[in-house]
Amino acid sequence: MEMDGRSSSSAGIEADSVSLQHSRRSKFLHQFTQQSLPACKPVLSPPFVISVFFVVGVIFIPIGIVALHASRSVVEIVYRYDGECVPEPYRSNKLAYIKDDSISKNCSKSLKIPKHMKAPIYIYYQLDNYYQNHRRYVKSRNDKQLLHGLKYHDASSCHPEDVNHGHPIVPCGLIAWSLFNDTYSFSRGVVDLKVNRKNIAWKSDREHKFGKQVYPVNFQNGTLIGGANLDPNIPLSDQEDLIVWMRTSALPTFRKLYGRIEEDLDADDVISVNLFNNYNTYSFSGSKKLVLSTSTWLGGHNDFLGIAYISIGTSLIFIAFVFLLLHVNNPRPYGDTSNLSWNWKPISS
Repeated sequence: MEMDGRSSSSAGIEADSVSLQHSRRSKFLHQFTQQSLPACKPVLSPPFVISVFFVVGVIFIPIGIVALHASRSVVEIVYRYDGECVPEPYRSNKLAYIKDDSISKNCSKSLKIPKHMKAPIYIYYQLDNYYQNHRRYVKSRNDKQLLHGLKYHDASSCHPEDVNHGHPIVPCGLIAWSLFNDTYSFSRGVVDLKVNRKNIAWKSDREHKFGKQVYPVNFQNGTLIGGANLDPNIPLSDQEDLIVWMRTSALPTFRKLYGRIEEDLDADDVISVNLFNNYNTYSFSGSKKLVLSTSTWLGGHNDFLGIAYISIGTSLIFIAFVFLLLHVNNPRPYGDTSNLSWNWKPISS
């Protein structure tokens, strides 16, 4: 009898515990669905709103000034060469010039350094009116083949640059086929400026997207040559110009990193640029530019971030003053905050 009493008592306690937990869970669920859980719910009074707008505006404007100053401190040289590097007799028919392999594509130009440029000096090529974001162009690649090479046989996504003379192409697709092939070299006086073309691609791309044992096979061997050729003795993971090019741009005007000059250039220095104007942008009315740029802690030249911060900060301060005038001229009495739902006290039964 004593044992039966203890067991029934234990069962009753467990039942009460389960019932209490269920009640608490139901109460919590009710508070959650009715949005009445304990929380910070500030009353947006006019002084509070005006103060927030003013404080945020005061914070944003100095940030914008610092960002704009950093952007303006970047020294940048932009030189468009696709027109100047065409010989005079061919300027009325540039497409015939670029397609004729018998015509020399070599071009030389002197650039004057406007301000002191501190190393590293980044070399970019800029293409305009080039839609790398076209759907068929973007899809014409095979990421598994780039990583595994001929071990991956299905290259149908690369059509029409998937097979040549019955043999697979590595790397396949229109993106790789259209690889940029203009080249640049620089000199200051009689001294050549060394261009470092290592580590221009993302480390994650080199290590995880392009195979270390994958080599170009049957590339640019067709009747229609697209762009640059690739060294069949160098794995794709080390062909960084290809890796940079394969990261397609979302906009029709874009820059891609070509290399770095790792020595300072002084103001009023004159450097000679020897370039080969090989890449065909004339068939789609595109343009090519060579860009030399320094960088700051914020990156390259881009005024947008600084102007955006200053504009938003100024707008917030202006709105704060408008709200202040409206509040002073037409004040409204505050309501009783005790009537807010989260301040209601439960009625004791």
